[in-house]
Amino acid sequence: MRLLSCTLLILLIASPSLADNWPNWRGPNGNSVGPAGDFPANWSPTENVVWKLKLPGKGSSTPAVWEDNIFVTYNVGSDANLVACLDRRGKERWKVELGSAILGKYGVASGANPSPVTDGTNVFVFFKSGDLACLDFDGNIVWRANVQKLFGADTKDTIWWDMGTSPVLATDSLVIAYQRSAAQKEGDEKPPTYSDNSFVVSFDRKSGEVNWKQDRNLNAPRESAQSYTTPIVVGEGGDQTILVLGADYVTGHDAASGKELWKFGTLNPNHEQYWRSIASAAIADGYLFAPYARGGSLTAIKLGGRGDVTESHAHWMVPGISSDCATPIAANGKVYSGTDRGKLTCVDIATGEISWQLELEKSGRRYKSSPILAGGKLYWAREDGTVFVIDVGDKPAVVGTNAMGEQIVATPVLVDGQVLLRTLDTLYLIGK
Repeated sequence: MRLLSCTLLILLIASPSLADNWPNWRGPNGNSVGPAGDFPANWSPTENVVWKLKLPGKGSSTPAVWEDNIFVTYNVGSDANLVACLDRRGKERWKVELGSAILGKYGVASGANPSPVTDGTNVFVFFKSGDLACLDFDGNIVWRANVQKLFGADTKDTIWWDMGTSPVLATDSLVIAYQRSAAQKEGDEKPPTYSDNSFVVSFDRKSGEVNWKQDRNLNAPRESAQSYTTPIVVGEGGDQTILVLGADYVTGHDAASGKELWKFGTLNPNHEQYWRSIASAAIADGYLFAPYARGGSLTAIKLGGRGDVTESHAHWMVPGISSDCATPIAANGKVYSGTDRGKLTCVDIATGEISWQLELEKSGRRYKSSPILAGGKLYWAREDGTVFVIDVGDKPAVVGTNAMGEQIVATPVLVDGQVLLRTLDTLYLIGK
């Protein structure tokens, strides 16, 4: 009996205590806010590392976590898109190949930029190649499709950089936004400046059948039509709205039909070219916060309404505080927005007034990862792999500067008092 008790004790000590899930790159509530808890603020590539796993390929996506499962996507050269499932000790359970990869153009990008999303039963993955799949937790393919083949959505000629949007879950569906320029036709000297095949599409979660496809062509100028943002789903049950930022507008769509309910814009009143939208919107307290103009503005928009709500639903706009790539966080009556060069600004949601600003350490590298807020601290990774931990209380201060020495564009994942950190080709679990 004593031997059995000791064995059980060893198993309990060796097994992680799992309580937190991280179903998509925005975290458990889809708002870039993690769970309450005491998360580590200081580490290095060798200190406070529970485990480290070198992946066999490159990817920029943020892992999804559900109980004892970690889902991560990557490319193995130009040969294949892969999705792998690991346990919380970093041991691979399975991996599945999903079509040939189309590699990233930008240095820290990949053909696996879109992040996986899970509903606790299945995991859904998407790649630049257009390959989309639903898998169960044993690695069996439930259904698969290719969005480019279905809708002529070839990204090679219609977006200049890399597919960045991630799929999101509505009540019974999976939703993807494709926003890009029209394809260059044979004989054209230059690519067209307009969009003629941008859309939002909904797939049935269980079968993979297309529920609806809603065109979203807003006549934005050159490259401004190309957007890489991830939609937001608000509401419950059959009363959900899909919010899409890009091509100079924010649009709200009925989740059941795809029909446009309202539109706000233009966020580009002078019709500037090259204002492609990468940073996604955030929501809180009945408002949407839209970073735009390649970091030139952050606009607060009241949610709801019908038709053109530009005049009626404008709340405030603050110039020069947002990022080209990093998505802001809205929580606790505040918006936390960072610039490409590491200036972090806290804005009061009710008034649009700046509460404080904090300059992070200067570097030649930019901040492309989106930050996460958890336990009163904000975690934000710079492109060179330095992760800053900032106390965002009344007197904001940097409480951790953690240089990993590897490039990072994925968002840190905070679960069960630990930090799951993904570099381009390595996973680290940081903490106790």
